[in-house]
Amino acid sequence: MTGNIRTPVTVIGLGSMGRALAEAFLDAGHPTTVWNRTPEKAGPLVARGAVQARRVEHAVAASPLVVTCLTTFEDTRQALEGAGGALRGRDLVTLNSGSPADARETAAWAAARGARFLAGAVKNVPSAVGAPDTLLYYGGDRGVFEEHVTTLRVLGGDTVHLGDETDLAALYEMAVGAMLLPALVGFFQGAAAVQARGLPASSMVGFAGKWLDMIKSLLPVYAEEIDSGDYTDAASSVNLFLAGAAHDEDLADETHVDTSWVAPLNALLERAVEAGHGEHSIAALTEVLRLGGNAPEQRKLTADH
Repeated sequence: MTGNIRTPVTVIGLGSMGRALAEAFLDAGHPTTVWNRTPEKAGPLVARGAVQARRVEHAVAASPLVVTCLTTFEDTRQALEGAGGALRGRDLVTLNSGSPADARETAAWAAARGARFLAGAVKNVPSAVGAPDTLLYYGGDRGVFEEHVTTLRVLGGDTVHLGDETDLAALYEMAVGAMLLPALVGFFQGAAAVQARGLPASSMVGFAGKWLDMIKSLLPVYAEEIDSGDYTDAASSVNLFLAGAAHDEDLADETHVDTSWVAPLNALLERAVEAGHGEHSIAALTEVLRLGGNAPEQRKLTADH
């Protein structure tokens, strides 16, 4: 991007996130072409200045930078199959869910059609797109990232290139995303429990936020333990967590809230104790989660014995 000339961008996929991406590009002054299987979804964006392409090949041909926001990598490939040779010479950036293997497959698919490729992830909700602290990270062709980083930063100020491997964003997306559902279900269980006492769920929001802040402060400590394989300095041991698990049934009986979703987590604690981690840090659960391999803690235990 030079002077006041903004890179033209095409956005494929106009769900809630795709619309937010297109709006951010429009707000920043980028000529923006949009396409969606359901054409009617483009109406509000056209009213704001976007150009609606009626065919996907026309949408791809309209811009050097093509950003897709569909549900999966497979959806992305299927949508772009109709683009034919229009992908040649284009820079394709995907912002969708999927596994690392899916990302690698899509990278090879794009390369076979002459396109450079970045796979990315938006780590926030649609309403946060464009905010200075919104995180997006990308894996793949560094040249593509460096050429378009100013344009991509329009979507979020915290824009990161993870490395040249095309599957890195998908890997981190799944690794970090694994935290979401357990945390939310824990909150929902708590909300049901306090409502059983006639209290509003809103009454626990402040306390839950403080709890999440505390958990956040512990993540560097746990990461260091996991990377070193040394879990012996336990501020909170596996045994301590297992003792607390005994209260789940009492809570269920008193509040008539289903706490059975934590049973597999408690079983994980029991497996950790059986593996000799009872007095180790709770981070030692990482070792129980590994399926084979010679993990750091396993190497340490082997050396100690």
